[in-house]
Amino acid sequence: MSTASKIKYLEEAKKRMNEWQGAGQKVVFSNGCFDILHLGHIDYLEKARNLGDRLVVGLNTDQSVRKLKGEERPVTDEISRARMLAALEFVDMVVHFSDDTPYSLIKELKPDILVKGDDYLAENIVGADIVISNGGEVKTVSLVPGYSTSGIINKIKNL
Repeated sequence: MSTASKIKYLEEAKKRMNEWQGAGQKVVFSNGCFDILHLGHIDYLEKARNLGDRLVVGLNTDQSVRKLKGEERPVTDEISRARMLAALEFVDMVVHFSDDTPYSLIKELKPDILVKGDDYLAENIVGADIVISNGGEVKTVSLVPGYSTSGIINKIKNL
């Protein structure tokens, strides 16, 4: 399977989600920018995947990242970021979204489990209301201390 085949547009992603859930599989959803993929991202996504049978990653588009993080971001373009995520064996599907938050994407996909890092309170996670109202769960996973894209960028700038 090619990494590109794991990257889906919304309609195809919905179809795949329905197939997985129809087969009784628990689908986990998480999201982020994942600019400059690092150990913290790998650990976080692997833990998220271990909470269910499939992992779907909502990925901010370049436009969305710029709006959230500033004009110098992302460092890595959305196609590259999607391919790198898709190359991870525990990521089953990557879906881009261009809004500030993945709320609309979560509403369309209806995952069984919504996951973010433990720097979030479960009740403050975007889309928690949707997942819970559909009978799903919202969970947090522990993060590896000391790893962040911003920290890596600052370290490079200070070399």
